[in-house]
Amino acid sequence: MSEYHVPVLLNESVQGLALKPGGCYVDVTFGGGGHSREILRHLDGGRLIAFDQDADAGQNVPDDPRFELVDQNFRYLKNNLRLRGVKEVDGVLADLGVSSHQFDVSERGFSFRLGGPLDMRMDQTTPRTAAHVLQHSEESELADMFFKYGELSNARRVAAAIAEHRATQALETIGELLSAVEHLAPGKKPAQFYARVFQALRIVVNDEMAALEEMLQQAADILKPGGRLVVISYHSLEDRLVKHFMKFGNFEGVPQKDFYGNLIRPLRTLTNKPVMPPENEKETNSRARSARLRIAEKL
Repeated sequence: MSEYHVPVLLNESVQGLALKPGGCYVDVTFGGGGHSREILRHLDGGRLIAFDQDADAGQNVPDDPRFELVDQNFRYLKNNLRLRGVKEVDGVLADLGVSSHQFDVSERGFSFRLGGPLDMRMDQTTPRTAAHVLQHSEESELADMFFKYGELSNARRVAAAIAEHRATQALETIGELLSAVEHLAPGKKPAQFYARVFQALRIVVNDEMAALEEMLQQAADILKPGGRLVVISYHSLEDRLVKHFMKFGNFEGVPQKDFYGNLIRPLRTLTNKPVMPPENEKETNSRARSARLRIAEKL
């Protein structure tokens, strides 16, 4: 499990679920199975259903009759639980982003530090790769993508460079993409620039923000009163959605009130500020450096 993926904020996230020994829980981002195994360790009976759209995660399934892995995107959470006779659960855990395994396998195309194809699909049965997005999107669409999901101030220049490159050369590998935009990378922090380019592409390829919104809404629906929603995010776009939904019940961050002035929301935030990994975890697991943990309880 540690070779596939080291779970981030393991104790803090599992404790945030306030586990009941006989409860029913969902880990919507199974990955290497670290969080799931820790949840199972605290259950006496009970049930744990996990989701992961990446077929590689299947190699990490624990041999435990209380556990079931669903090979689906977590945006289909509610329907898949209903198919299994589950209408309500005691807790939902989500560790967002890309697993260490996905980053480390060059053929998956998630890391700009490795060679390989421009793939970036978390579900490799889907046809739309990062190369397809770069080759077939309008220049204006690329600019919007890099500005919105990469938060790049020079998004238009990045899009123009890609459009110019693809007009005469192939754009199918990580090396070819880096070659197209390397002249736009700042001298002091080029890695941060490339990370934002790749983040924007990955979000679009996997429709990550829409899927996250759908999952959060469904999680709030299926939680029992007093049930917990625990989410670990890795960049500001994810964290902002999670924060707004937990606090206001919507993604715009706009409070909505009833006739009596009470907030209309399905959850109560238990973490006014996100829980950050301790320094020793950041030192031993580089992926933990950007992690933010938020916890909410169903009203």
